[in-house]
Amino acid sequence: MAVESDTAEIVIWNPDGSTAELSGNGTRIAARWLADRTGLPEVRIRVGERIVRARALPNGRIEQDLGAYEVGPREAVDGIEFVPVSVGNPHAVVVGDPAEIGRIGPLLETHPRFPGRTNVQVARVDGSGSVTARVWERGVGETASSGTSAVAVAAATHGEGMVVVHFPGGDLTVRLDGGLATLTGPVERLS
Repeated sequence: MAVESDTAEIVIWNPDGSTAELSGNGTRIAARWLADRTGLPEVRIRVGERIVRARALPNGRIEQDLGAYEVGPREAVDGIEFVPVSVGNPHAVVVGDPAEIGRIGPLLETHPRFPGRTNVQVARVDGSGSVTARVWERGVGETASSGTSAVAVAAATHGEGMVVVHFPGGDLTVRLDGGLATLTGPVERLS
């Protein structure tokens, strides 16, 4: 089957039946699929109202323009401090021990502060441009990696510049510039 368009539209369904406004990993996978079928070096993935531009790089990596993000002021609920970040979907970034994700994730995801629930990350800053994190995705639970979570973590802990976010499922590279996020990561075909 020949695919001629440079644009694909996707809907992301969570295991609990809810839909996500955006998925960095989901759009990266869709971008690789479309680029492979069209032979085009740059493709577009539509998720709701957002269009993610993506470029195929060597070694199976995809670079995506995820668009605008917004970092809110630090808050605290039930003794847990976090930074709210929007990447087209909601995030609550806690700076602390990533091993605490199993305790903190469910508490913040469903806290009344977030009537539509939120994604939660617990992150440890390793140094300039490097952070280790674990993710609790809303409607899913703990996941090994998350593209929008990588952007949220980088924005909450580093502000701007290039940041490598280390997840149990692998590393993602985030570039933050003028309120816009670029995400780069691998895509591997599983047999």
